[in-house]
Amino acid sequence: MPERRIIRRLLSIAPLCALTACATAGSARTSELEELKAEVRAMRETQARLEKRLERMELHASVTQARAASAAAPARDASAPSATASAPAPAFTTPELTVVKLKPRNEPAPPLPTRVAVVEPAPDDMEMFISPAAESDSAPADADEPKEQIDSTVLDALFEQAVAALRTGNVEGGVERLLSFARENPRHPRADNALYFGGLGQMGLKDYATAAKSFELLIESYPAGDAVLDGMLRLAECRLRLDQKADARALYTRILTQFPGTAAANQAEQRLASLSP
Repeated sequence: MPERRIIRRLLSIAPLCALTACATAGSARTSELEELKAEVRAMRETQARLEKRLERMELHASVTQARAASAAAPARDASAPSATASAPAPAFTTPELTVVKLKPRNEPAPPLPTRVAVVEPAPDDMEMFISPAAESDSAPADADEPKEQIDSTVLDALFEQAVAALRTGNVEGGVERLLSFARENPRHPRADNALYFGGLGQMGLKDYATAAKSFELLIESYPAGDAVLDGMLRLAECRLRLDQKADARALYTRILTQFPGTAAANQAEQRLASLSP
């Protein structure tokens, strides 16, 4: 199954790769590999979030079952005396008991520890003690998780739809959705990827000047993001398309200096060697 998924993804990105092909076949294959790596990283992040969400749902289900079991136990206990009450009670004779009076001791009661450190419970533990009534008042009936997680799931779906628009040939629509996503959700983990794929779409539309601005915003706003190195390579390519060889050469040199030993540095070194002095 993983191999089939990878094959389907390779086939789905063919239109976009055709638009963004580089001058040589070797560099095009390397660029496609980097894009696939970025997609694999994004898929791993999505899988981690879904696994965490599944754990929380299983925890809620176990708590609900425990509550139902505890509620059924008193009902069984209440029905037991009524069943036994109908049976005739065995006849027995009450024995005579001797009353013994005990004198209270004058010893004081032992002291009890009253100083106890108060520790606030963790937020995850508090969810196990929230009553169903409180949950129904604070959240919709069909919501099983916090609002921020629901919003994150919706935003992830919007991002995937925008990328799918690029792959299916709706490049202009995909670019508009991706840039809008990055603008409206700057703190989302995929905001830098939205800028990167939006810039790729603009390059596919031959709008290299606008694509360069998108990559510049990516590098400036998300210097530690996972798409920054690919964004720097694409920005240098836009510089070359705009006949700005000096700026492209400076950008390739920056990649070699700041990120030595990376795949992006190897590509930058190859492209520097191909540039005429």
